Amino acid sequence: MANRTKAQRQLEEFSQQQSKPSEMTTSEGIPVDDKLNVITVGARGPLLMQDHVFIDEMAHFDRERVPERVVHAKGAGAFGYFEVTHDITRYCKAKVFEKVGKRTPLAVRFSTVGGESGSADTVRDPRGFAVKLYTDDGIWDLVGNNTPIFFIRDPMLFPNFIHTQKRNPVTHLKDADMFWDFISLRPETTHQVSFLFSDRGIPDGYRHMNGYGSHTFKMVNAKGSPIYCKFHYKTDLGIKNLPVDRAAQLAGSDPDYGIRDLYNAIAEGRFPSWTLYIQVMTFEQAEHFPFNPFDLTKIWPHSDFPLIPVGKFVLDRNPTNYFAEVEQIGFSPANMVPGIEPSPDKMLQGRLFSYDDTHRHRIGPNFSQLLVNQSKSHVANYQRDGPMCYDGNQHGAPNYYPNSFSGPQDNRKYAQSRYSVSGDVARYNSADEDNFTQVGDYWRKVLSEKEKQRLVENIAGHLKDALEFIQRRAVSNFSQADPEYGRRISELLEEYRREGKAPSSL
Repeated sequence: MANRTKAQRQLEEFSQQQSKPSEMTTSEGIPVDDKLNVITVGARGPLLMQDHVFIDEMAHFDRERVPERVVHAKGAGAFGYFEVTHDITRYCKAKVFEKVGKRTPLAVRFSTVGGESGSADTVRDPRGFAVKLYTDDGIWDLVGNNTPIFFIRDPMLFPNFIHTQKRNPVTHLKDADMFWDFISLRPETTHQVSFLFSDRGIPDGYRHMNGYGSHTFKMVNAKGSPIYCKFHYKTDLGIKNLPVDRAAQLAGSDPDYGIRDLYNAIAEGRFPSWTLYIQVMTFEQAEHFPFNPFDLTKIWPHSDFPLIPVGKFVLDRNPTNYFAEVEQIGFSPANMVPGIEPSPDKMLQGRLFSYDDTHRHRIGPNFSQLLVNQSKSHVANYQRDGPMCYDGNQHGAPNYYPNSFSGPQDNRKYAQSRYSVSGDVARYNSADEDNFTQVGDYWRKVLSEKEKQRLVENIAGHLKDALEFIQRRAVSNFSQADPEYGRRISELLEEYRREGKAPSSL
């Protein structure tokens, strides 16, 4: 058994680290005399309620699962550090960037998006790429994906979009009509769909994919001057994707392929790393740019806004316990340290509320007190009580503000940068913004002929299961990006119809 991997040997290695087994106790630390047999009246009689060892075990077992995440339910986590390699203090005053060589501990959670906790790691799906930095000024969560764009630009649509990635509420099956009906009705999805069905739609594990903050953020320097920015983290191992047939085979033979690959690489000392870059845009450039720079369905062209190197982050430690450090980790885009601020990006603005809100539901109102979520800097506020409060509840400090008894005080030096906004308050329809120019550029300028062929085959192979009127609407969107793009998908769909592999309209 010498060829067993580090993941397979985990229990052996734990045993080797113990000089002898520790004494078993209840959850209150009371020693246990017998953990194999319940207390009964006689050998064949009923059990007694006084058996606290059994009740302590069973009551906790009944509650040991927290609700899985609504989105990004299946994931892998690891820990490491971020190190500054280039000075960007001209753009940002955040302490995490204050000098070259500075290291900041971090946690990362990679995930699939649409599947349940037991789903396969090798499905065609975006990958979550969430980074938690334990900075001197508190937690900074940079919560993004492995693509620089997203399907939609208005957060009102997010719950409905996610429903289309989940299961039909009647059949409890994934439904191509649901997916493509929504996609074809919202043309702004065309850009991300073209990424999703490309080769990058199935990364080879988590180590060989890029990450992106995706949104537009604001950076502020020590003089209070703001600038817009985007974050990119490029894998130092190089992009590597799975062919469709290999991904399907792994989904059956090794559905935890991504988790296993990451764990074994770190356990064997092959620490994965990524290089962090930023793009920057001045407020004046944003004002005169030909498209909305806060539109999450679009990229900032690198030719206009080149990548600026910042640093490197390395993952060098596996979780000591998956539930404690990965299942209970909670990320929120609202966690920004001084020097990092939100932009008017509508999707970002919507996420500022939703992430903390879902953690309060899923793991409780005091989720930030959990060790994996806990700030390494001092926490002092006026939040008290609630379930699972275990950090001393701020002891004798006053629980109201303002007060005259040395309670924590706010400090205006941390005020966010001031900027002016104007406009009529209304629900603005963003559906008719330019949804196709960048998709056409992606088709014509980025993809090779073989990549184009795989893309249209992947789209047509999925779209064929939707009704024909939905197919026509989807093809119309791809055609507006580039006529050849739509034509080639349409031709493949027609082949499927002739072969009886695609449904017709009702």
